[in-house]
Amino acid sequence: MRKGILSLTAAAAAMTLGLTACGDDSGTTTAQSSSSAPAASQAAAGKVGVILPDSKSSARWETADRKYLEEAFKAAGVAYDIQNAQGDKTQFQTIADQMITNGATVLMIVNLDSGTGKAVLDKAKSQGVATIDYDRLTLNGGASYYVSFDNTKVGTLQGEGLVKCLTDKKADKPIIAELNGSPTDNNATLFKNGYDGVLKAKYDSKDYVKGPDQSVPDWDNAQAGTIFEQMLTEQPKIGGVLAANDGLGNAAITVLKKNNLNGKVPVTGQDATVQGLQNILAGDQCMTVYKAIKKEADAASQLAIALAKGEKPAATGSVKDTESNADVPAVLLDPQAIYLDNVKDVVADGYVTKDELCTGDYAAKCTEAGIQ
Repeated sequence: MRKGILSLTAAAAAMTLGLTACGDDSGTTTAQSSSSAPAASQAAAGKVGVILPDSKSSARWETADRKYLEEAFKAAGVAYDIQNAQGDKTQFQTIADQMITNGATVLMIVNLDSGTGKAVLDKAKSQGVATIDYDRLTLNGGASYYVSFDNTKVGTLQGEGLVKCLTDKKADKPIIAELNGSPTDNNATLFKNGYDGVLKAKYDSKDYVKGPDQSVPDWDNAQAGTIFEQMLTEQPKIGGVLAANDGLGNAAITVLKKNNLNGKVPVTGQDATVQGLQNILAGDQCMTVYKAIKKEADAASQLAIALAKGEKPAATGSVKDTESNADVPAVLLDPQAIYLDNVKDVVADGYVTKDELCTGDYAAKCTEAGIQ
């Protein structure tokens, strides 16, 4: 799979029409034109609807994606409506219906599963609405575009990260527990393909012992804690944990702390959340994977803005939909492995701030890690 780079004109994104963002407590943000916006220009552009999945599985959806998408749509003068389904599949479909009824000409979704995602995409397409799969590919969904990171590579970095951390600890034939993401999320499948590709060689060579391997429904962190506690009860000598994101990793770390094993058993993660980075600073998590969400949001918003303005943007990359066998035009971005020695890169990039990260006991650890 070749990583695609999207080429779009900057002129569309530079157009400013003075939008005012309006939000409420339901996680809905809409943009309305101010009285000073030129009516003809406003009428020329369509409206973008964005459905985020939840705020429970990862903090990123509300703290990063929403913010960056809003900034891009406001700067381009395109009306938008961003809502969060909060993990509710029925609500997800209701939101989509409302957006289409209210005049969305472009619909960008982060699906909760491919089944409900496909139903939403099918409805949108039947109404002439352009569609974008954001971050997660909807299998057999037929979206016009897909914007994400190279998710197999994310998993590969996780697998390589766990190997590095175990090597640094001079671990001898460690038993590896795999705490996978949601079985209904195609990204979780891609992550697992990536890290299993690394770990299988270690299992085959007998350098590592394959231990418990279980998926966590809906990326639910509370369930992850219960699952990992059961894993550790059944196999007390777990020597490494491949956790598919920072939330699952923290659930495992919480259990390890109860057993005085934190810092002794390497744990992976993903998303470079404040919590995950603090766990790395504390020595309880060995690595995470940083995905520059602003770049992903910018790529997706540029597509949506162009579509809303009646343009037909081109993506030079594509991904194979394993169910429909179709090639979906795609923009795939590069992830980055983060260890203790480069946590500062995430701060320097502006994804998290020093004030957020370096609180309380973490202040001294930030100084040691070279965070300015």
